[in-house]
Amino acid sequence: MKYKAIIFDMDGTIINTEHRWIEAMIHLFKTKANLSHEEALQIMTQFKGASSYTSCAFLKMAYRPKESIKELMKEKDDFVFNNFANLVAFIDGFEDFHAYISSLGLKSAIATNAHQSSLDRIKQHVPLYSFFNEHTYCIEQVQQKAKPLPDVYLFAAKKLNTDPEHCIAIEDSAHGITAAKSAGMFCIGINTGGDKNALKHADLVVDSYREIDIKSLVEI
Repeated sequence: MKYKAIIFDMDGTIINTEHRWIEAMIHLFKTKANLSHEEALQIMTQFKGASSYTSCAFLKMAYRPKESIKELMKEKDDFVFNNFANLVAFIDGFEDFHAYISSLGLKSAIATNAHQSSLDRIKQHVPLYSFFNEHTYCIEQVQQKAKPLPDVYLFAAKKLNTDPEHCIAIEDSAHGITAAKSAGMFCIGINTGGDKNALKHADLVVDSYREIDIKSLVEI
């Protein structure tokens, strides 16, 4: 068996939260930089899959709002988690897919650009532990080295005691795909965001978990 583990991105890949982070950042660009919705949306295309620090640091550098980067990040988090419990859900097909890979004996983990504070808040509403046990890893564990750097993927693989070339990564953004490929992993791009062009550098692009023939992949 060539592949022994699957490492998942989180927002937009496991749970349907990616749009909330985009909405939160658009809100900040509109309220802190006085941009129109269309201007903010255009800027946000380059930050899909980026860390919260990266997008807020850009806002601070480019538009000089009075708030610090830390304060901008907190406001972004608060926006996302407002009514979060009523909005968050697993990506369609994820639960069945994870059950299937577990039946094949594949290990699994999360490697996310989220910060620990956000991950902790998500865990209050989403039973990630029941799928991944302790194997949920974020950028605090790699000295804030966010995707598109490969560090969080390499860290997750090490924690799973699996060589990166024996790992499959599942991602929904260009930043994440770059990180996974740089780590030496086979990468599946899942088109939950409706933009296949952003996934063009993945080894395989699918529209849903049901399209992934994982048994064929692991038996290569």
